[in-house]
Amino acid sequence: MNAILKSMAAMSVALTLSSAALAEETLNFGIISTESQQNLKTSWQPLLDDMKAKTGLDVKPFFASDYAGIIEGMRFNKVQVAWYGNKSAMEAVDRADGEIFVQSVPKGGEPGYWSVILVPKDSPIQTVDELLTCDKTKSFGLGDVNSTSGYLVPMTFVFGNRGIDPKTCFKTVTNANHETNALAVANRQVDAAANNTENMALIKQNNPAAFEKVREIWRSPLIPSDPIVWRKDLPDATKTKIRDFFLTYGTEKSTGDVAKEKEILAGLKWAPFRASDDRQLLPIRVMEVSKSIAKINADATLTAEAKAEQLKPLNEKKAAYEAELAAATKG
Repeated sequence: MNAILKSMAAMSVALTLSSAALAEETLNFGIISTESQQNLKTSWQPLLDDMKAKTGLDVKPFFASDYAGIIEGMRFNKVQVAWYGNKSAMEAVDRADGEIFVQSVPKGGEPGYWSVILVPKDSPIQTVDELLTCDKTKSFGLGDVNSTSGYLVPMTFVFGNRGIDPKTCFKTVTNANHETNALAVANRQVDAAANNTENMALIKQNNPAAFEKVREIWRSPLIPSDPIVWRKDLPDATKTKIRDFFLTYGTEKSTGDVAKEKEILAGLKWAPFRASDDRQLLPIRVMEVSKSIAKINADATLTAEAKAEQLKPLNEKKAAYEAELAAATKG
């Protein structure tokens, strides 16, 4: 009887270890909600299928209704690897044990992409200054609050630089993904909205009729290309498999069909990936602090002394980020 019990116990331990090993081989890949889930799945699934075949990991797409869902998914280890914009990547690095390891490269080889503001093609609005009359007669579409190009960049360079709060400037302000914002402008549901050049390339490809109905009135400074982030606590062997997959995919070092891989990347409006790390977030950190500084400067309820007190640590933080960025650029 004791022998039977010992045998059953050993089988139980073996099954437990086997299940644990299987769980370790499952990789949930988070995809931020820049478009409808169906469009994202169509673009991303071929890449994830190749990733599964080449790494031996059970790679599954993980979608959420907003950027925060992917960040929280990584925080609670329901997402192990994810595609983010820089702002959401910063949140993942700071709050979800994330770490950047590679960076996307635009299809045309550009060093990054740009945030844009769109209006209907036949709108009388020609410039940002004409948009920002702040008489509460116009409606504006911002991106997800964790979006770099849809929220942080326009809040910094369009509104923050002018000391304007969109909520007090416009009749209505909505938050939506890039695709929804573009379609809202095309259908004249909003007077203007934020988007970015990468998403507009996808709109042009997937919905050319809508693309023809919008016009760009503002373009931001260059934004670093989107990063891919993994959880720091992934096993080293798993990290090696993932890194090798991304850095060889669509290149002469790939063991697969390179032409097909390049075609899959082109569907995402990307060229082969390049190595990166958390330092690519430094320009975004400068923007975030600059936005906070602008908000304090525009706060009429604060005394000069109170402003000075709040601004001192922020200015010091900004200077530190800028120094680190300068050193990284030289390196």
